[in-house]
Amino acid sequence: MAATPKTVPTTASVPDHLAALEPARRREEAQALCALLATVSGHPPVLWGASIIGFGTYPTKTGLWPRLGFSPRKAQHVVYLMDGFTGQADLLARLGKASTGVSCLYVKRLADIDTGVLAEMARRSWALMAQRHPL
Repeated sequence: MAATPKTVPTTASVPDHLAALEPARRREEAQALCALLATVSGHPPVLWGASIIGFGTYPTKTGLWPRLGFSPRKAQHVVYLMDGFTGQADLLARLGKASTGVSCLYVKRLADIDTGVLAEMARRSWALMAQRHPL
């Protein structure tokens, strides 16, 4: 039997969660990221677990997971682009100061990146996930 995922959607208020973030810069950046990803996805934000704000869902072996998301952590924001970065080298080169993991984009300050490029990366990711897992 598969284990129950620890990170699942909650009914907690995303605006309240974001409003409680400190310091003010982190809170304002998280609110901006939330608005950007909501616009790209066309889906409302949902708090997954204690700290991931997700948009839309897709099925995995262990259950549902957000198609796009982010986590406003103390040291940096983590943006989850579930398709990874294959085919996005052109955008990564123009994005600005950020680092990557398999499906994670790490951003210390939004002022260090071009949010228009981030929006395009999120659009590409959303489109590819929609092809792999139709809505």
